[in-house]
Amino acid sequence: MKNIAVVLLSLLLSACAGVPENIKPVTDFELERYLGKWYEIARLDHRFERGLNNVTAVYAMNDDGTVRVINKGYSSKNKEWEEATGKAKFAGSPDVGHLEVSFFGPFYGAYVIFELDKENYQYAFITGSENTLWLLSRTPTVSDELKNHFINTVDKLGYNSDALIFVAQE
Repeated sequence: MKNIAVVLLSLLLSACAGVPENIKPVTDFELERYLGKWYEIARLDHRFERGLNNVTAVYAMNDDGTVRVINKGYSSKNKEWEEATGKAKFAGSPDVGHLEVSFFGPFYGAYVIFELDKENYQYAFITGSENTLWLLSRTPTVSDELKNHFINTVDKLGYNSDALIFVAQE
């Protein structure tokens, strides 16, 4: 699938960009609680998800201790589902929400969870570079209060919240 090549290139380029210095990953992270299905609520636009709605990410353990990542979204333009499968591993300590994700061989991009509903693991704020940003939720919709909290948080961190795309989940 042609979009998979774009995903790979984009992740490679984002890995080179690095995570902004003011972003700190969450601590006391529990991978087992993070596994499962997440809905993409908002993102900054980037080529490997451009035009996709109904975007989800599913995280599951691999036998080798890495995490299988399955990203899926629907392209209204192409009238088809697009999917990419990769793997993630911890960048350091397993109780810190900083992972590395690869959709292609030895090239890994940063995946930094910088805010997380630690009580119930119901939402997460994630970045991988100065150009990638996501709000994920366990449910396809979230409250306006959470959306506003996300916008205010990323504004303070220097992201352009005016550029956020709020993803249709139908």
